[in-house]
Amino acid sequence: MTQSNADNENLVQEKLEVATFAGGCFWCTEAVFLEIEGVKVVLPGYIGGKIENPTYNQITTGTTGHAEAIEIVFDRKVVSFGALLEMFFATHDPTSLNRQGADVGTQYRSEVFYHSEVQKKITEDYISLMNFENTFGKTLVTAVSKAPKFYVAEDYHKNYYSRNSSQSYCTYVITPKIDKLKKNFQDKLKK
Repeated sequence: MTQSNADNENLVQEKLEVATFAGGCFWCTEAVFLEIEGVKVVLPGYIGGKIENPTYNQITTGTTGHAEAIEIVFDRKVVSFGALLEMFFATHDPTSLNRQGADVGTQYRSEVFYHSEVQKKITEDYISLMNFENTFGKTLVTAVSKAPKFYVAEDYHKNYYSRNSSQSYCTYVITPKIDKLKKNFQDKLKK
């Protein structure tokens, strides 16, 4: 298991930025963000827990404190952090505490892990606006936290949807998220 967290100096020079989102199963969130123009890399992994180098088997117990999450490296000249945030909130349920559909436990929580004060402010302002406008009909439970170490998941989790799209979980859970993304964010998709 390797630690990710990209080299910030190189990212600044290349106009790249990192975003880290936890929105339930990382197979779902990874599949969504791989579709977005300007996204260079999406890595599934674990963040926000008590132990170093956690494994999938450890975090599925719900006792390590980690969330299944994705780390996104994106070109901010092509897609903004705010646009990614909008897609994140549109493709998961940010009103369910520690749950996304049938996936239940703290590892499936909704959380944005910010990498800068700018990301923190954009996220907090966006959540406040959605709560004020009652966008979801309920108060959002999405946490906003400074990004700690991100641990990249085991290789078999990477590109899971593209390798297993005919499996029932993918068909019933991930495909509808991709369809929603394509319907609502056509202008943001890779050509």
